[in-house]
Amino acid sequence: MSDKKSNKNSAGAHKDIDEVSGVETTGHSWDGLKELNNPLPRWWVWVFIICIIWSIWYFVVYPSWPVPGGATEGMGGYTQYKELEESQAEIRARQDVYLERFENASLNEILNDPELYAFAIAGGAAAFKDNCATCHGTGAEGGKGYPNLNDDDWLWGGKLDEIHQTLTHGIRAGGLDTRVSQMPAFGKEGLLTRDEVNNVVDFVLSLSHPHQGDETHGDVPQEYLAAGAEIFQQQCASCHGPDAKGKHEFGAPNLTDAIWLYGGDRETIFKTVYNARGGMMPAWGERLDENTIKQLTVYLHQLGGGEKDDAPVLIPATAEEAIEDNGQHAEPEQQPAE
Repeated sequence: MSDKKSNKNSAGAHKDIDEVSGVETTGHSWDGLKELNNPLPRWWVWVFIICIIWSIWYFVVYPSWPVPGGATEGMGGYTQYKELEESQAEIRARQDVYLERFENASLNEILNDPELYAFAIAGGAAAFKDNCATCHGTGAEGGKGYPNLNDDDWLWGGKLDEIHQTLTHGIRAGGLDTRVSQMPAFGKEGLLTRDEVNNVVDFVLSLSHPHQGDETHGDVPQEYLAAGAEIFQQQCASCHGPDAKGKHEFGAPNLTDAIWLYGGDRETIFKTVYNARGGMMPAWGERLDENTIKQLTVYLHQLGGGEKDDAPVLIPATAEEAIEDNGQHAEPEQQPAE
C-alpha cells in the first residue's frame, strides 16, 4: 500500500495543480499569476482540422504553389484569365443582339430606335468614364479649361454629326480633319495696347453683366465701353460674330451667356485676351472603334440637350433608365424632341 502511494506521488510530482481551479498549470507564472493548461475548445479544434483538409483540397484543385514560369495549374484548370474571358464572352453575346443593327444605323436612326438608343447610352456612359472623365469629370461637369458637357453651350457644335467629328478627330490633335482655331494673343503679340485690352475686356464683361464691367468694379464709363465695342468689331467679331454669340466653325465661344471655359472674372478674361488660350483634345478615332465613337456621340448629345438636327428625332425616355438597364431590354417611351 505504501509502495503504491509512493509511486503515484513520484509519478505526479512534476505536475503543478492550481489550488483554486484544480486545473494543471503549464508551469509559467507572471507576477504570481499562473497559466492554466486548459484544452482547446472542441469547436475550435474541428474548425482547425476542417481548414487543414480544405487547404489540401484547394492545393490540389486550384493554382496555388509558385513554380518557375508561373504556378501549379491545379486539377480544375482555373485561372482568372479564363474567368475574365468567359465574362467578356457573355457581354459580347449580349451585345451581338444589337451590334449588327447598331453598326449599320445612322446616328439619327439610333435616336429613333428605343433599343439602339438604350444600347448607345449604356455603352457611351461606360466609355465616357473610361476615357473622358479624367478631364471632364465623372458627371461631365467639366472644370477650368475643360467644357461642361451638361449645358447647351457647344464650342464646335452640338449636332450629332458635329459631336461625332469632334470626338473622332479631336481638337488641335494633329491631322487634316482635327478641329483647329487659334485666338491671337492680342497683348503679348502687340496687336493691342494694354489700355485697348482693358477696354475690350470691359466691353466683353458688359455683354454678360449689362451696364457693368465686373460685379466687383462697379459701373464702367460709357466711353470705355464704346472704345471696347469698336475694338471688338475690328478684332474679334470675325470669329465671335458681330453679336458676340460665337461661331462653331471657329470654336469661338458665345460671350453673352456668362458661361466661361477659363473663368469669367475680370482678371481671367484679361489674361485670356492678352495671352490667348488654346485647349487640346485627343483624336479618339485613333484610340476607339467606330461603334464606341457612335455610342459616345449619342451619350454626349443627350447630356446637354444637344442641338436640333435636320431630321425630326424621337428621344426615348431618360438616359438613367437606359443605363440602369445596361442597354439590353430598355423599352422607354418616346416623346418628340423640343
